[in-house]
Amino acid sequence: MHHTPHHLAGQSVTVTPTAPLYGYANTEPLQFRVEDWHDRVFGQSWMTYVGNAASLGYAIRSVDGGLPTDNEVIYGKCPRGFGHLVHVSEIQDGAQ
Repeated sequence: MHHTPHHLAGQSVTVTPTAPLYGYANTEPLQFRVEDWHDRVFGQSWMTYVGNAASLGYAIRSVDGGLPTDNEVIYGKCPRGFGHLVHVSEIQDGAQ
């Protein structure tokens, strides 16, 4: 569990998803508004949060895109307002 907020919480960043996010093609970088670490927003790891659409979507993306199976995952929203999980390695500028 992360005890402090992600340093980009509340900011918009550019992400290049390793696998497509729901509702978005993986053809170009996306703007992503960081809320915080997933475990700080939901109180548990994305790996154990059963029934959460963002966690399920990330689980599928992690397999399809070969993402690490760790908790270095942030929750946020893309322009259409859907909540998504993005691994810190997918932040385009590399700011982790």
